[in-house]
Amino acid sequence: MVNGELLLLDGATGTELNRRGGDTGLPLWSANALTSDSGLNVLREIHLDYLNAGADILTTNTFRTHRRALVGKGHSARELTRLAVATAQEAVAEFGQPARVAGSLAPLEDCYCPDLVPSDDECRAEHSERIEHLVEAGVDLLLIETMNSIREAVIAAKLATATGRPTWVSFVCDREGRILSGESVADAAGMLLPLGVKALGVNCGPAHTLAKPLTELRAICGPDFPLIAYGNIGYADEAQGWINTDAESPESYLQYAQTWQAQIVGGCCGTTPDHIRKLRVGRNQTT
Repeated sequence: MVNGELLLLDGATGTELNRRGGDTGLPLWSANALTSDSGLNVLREIHLDYLNAGADILTTNTFRTHRRALVGKGHSARELTRLAVATAQEAVAEFGQPARVAGSLAPLEDCYCPDLVPSDDECRAEHSERIEHLVEAGVDLLLIETMNSIREAVIAAKLATATGRPTWVSFVCDREGRILSGESVADAAGMLLPLGVKALGVNCGPAHTLAKPLTELRAICGPDFPLIAYGNIGYADEAQGWINTDAESPESYLQYAQTWQAQIVGGCCGTTPDHIRKLRVGRNQTT
């Protein structure tokens, strides 16, 4: 509950592009959709489908629109970010009802490899640029997501909160509930709460593994602080990026979500508009 309101995030973008025949090859992954008119059209349709499913917040397709990911690809980080944000904004305008646009900031390197986190100076320079591009494009809030280390998350959060935009931070954890760096979410909360972040949480892990770190965060953050949760369906693959398995139906995903101590809930890799629609129905039944 955020200011008395339960919020619903959208679901996956990259895997949904893949389901619809889009090019999601690495290293650009979902950012490939921003390089053609046809890709942008499919992306807008995905955003609209999530809004029609009940999402209150769209996440921009900016997971891989930063300079490091675009080296040698002939694309501008600022321009791709602008296109991603504009496409989400266009979907909201077409939908015709209020919805927020969250600017996505992922780790600079592989989400599952905390040993690849760049130096502090590189993190500051590159996240500063990414945040500048997102704020210029007009996002409503900044979502620092799938963070695999406290160090990179804190650097990004300091830069993001300084903009005045509401800033949310979410970590990817292992099956024991620890951040992939081996650090605890409690330690992360202890460093991030003083920075003024507005929500904390976990994402990009199997749906059944999210309850444990959320319980730990709730104990540190208190009963009213907004927590975020959005889980995966499928698994990562080095060549393709993500393999959809449909391992969790919308019904079973809802059952897991009902165990999460979170006020902001959505879907990560592999989830679809049907999963978000089921979350909306389940949310309405409990409010």
